[in-house]
Amino acid sequence: MPLDRMRSLELHRKAKGKIKIYPTINIHSEEDLALAYVPGSVAPALAIQENVEKCFEYTGKGNRVAVISDGTAILGLGDVGPEAGMPVIEGKCLLFKLFGDVNAIPLCVNSPRNAEDIVHLAMMLAPNFGGINIEDISSPNTFTVVRELQNRLDIPVFCDDQQGTAVVVLAGLWNALEIVDKRLSEISIVICGSGAAGIATAELLFTAGAKNITVLNSRGILGPDNPNMNHIQEELSKKTNPEGRKGGIEAALRGADVLIGASRGGVISQEAVSSMNNRSIVFALALPEPEIDVEAARAAGAAVVATGLLRENANPMLNLHAFPGIMRGALDVRATTFTPGMFLAAAETLATAVDRRRLTPQHILPNVFSDEVAPRIAEAVAQTAVREGVAANPLPAGTVYNETWQRLFAHVMGAI
Repeated sequence: MPLDRMRSLELHRKAKGKIKIYPTINIHSEEDLALAYVPGSVAPALAIQENVEKCFEYTGKGNRVAVISDGTAILGLGDVGPEAGMPVIEGKCLLFKLFGDVNAIPLCVNSPRNAEDIVHLAMMLAPNFGGINIEDISSPNTFTVVRELQNRLDIPVFCDDQQGTAVVVLAGLWNALEIVDKRLSEISIVICGSGAAGIATAELLFTAGAKNITVLNSRGILGPDNPNMNHIQEELSKKTNPEGRKGGIEAALRGADVLIGASRGGVISQEAVSSMNNRSIVFALALPEPEIDVEAARAAGAAVVATGLLRENANPMLNLHAFPGIMRGALDVRATTFTPGMFLAAAETLATAVDRRRLTPQHILPNVFSDEVAPRIAEAVAQTAVREGVAANPLPAGTVYNETWQRLFAHVMGAI
């Protein structure tokens, strides 16, 4: 059901920010003050000066993430600027904390459409953080920022709009294909939208074994006949559309097995979905409204339909399923980067978190409030980082799962 606008405004007015800073040390005496500040801070400062890795032991760096946005691609709103983007970015920080126990700091910067400025800012701020999440920056700048930071920093750099979406889509698609008895390597996939989410999803699907992917932007199918491609889209177009299709969404969907929407509401017709292959799959993930209504897609013949909405009968596919656990796992083993293998592990874990006895066309991903999702994803990401040699703090198998579960749920069990 639609959210009440006045209730939303009142909630935000009362909260005056969705996160806050609170102390981990109390000061009740002169001795406490001396230990916590000066001269007490001198000993750890000198230890870190001798060995910078001690920063993870003596400061909060290892569990602190910067969430950086310039407000140019705010969820469902577009380019609204850094101030107007702040409620959404603060909300992302809140979810990092509640679902991953990650201390996330919102940084909405006044540098619209200037990727190098954002890269420079993140580089200067990096000593304070164990990881960086790039959020709601318009394409292609978002790709430039993430790639540059991944190359220049030795902490994990993540973009939920890109890799978070891709992980959730791949997990849901694996389960949907199991329902309709099809294989990823044998199907035709259409991705409507070639911004951050669409392009990253295509790349991860290729990594997972997909062979036939067609991607569209606002001017049609990516390829030699499309006059309106940025350099990221041009790069992707060399690997997509193996059948050489031309035109728009109708031409792309004819005979396709899967539609993944990453564009805007209402752009897919029932007729287009009806032209798809038997037992088709439709993920209409645009926000705040999907590319096609759930019931309309089902009426057009789609066997499995999902949206990006947490609504009744929407079969929700939310980035919240993935990003808290992904970052938690990376932080715990002090991953120096993210690898495709870490994202594949996250997707596989998310997919298998659904009890096979409960896997249905209306239930392809676990409940977002499940106490198993974040710990299992964190463990999978952490152990993949260890195996792939990008973990500066390798931990034994099972450690990250147990510690994440304790972080998030031990206090709840203790109160029962």
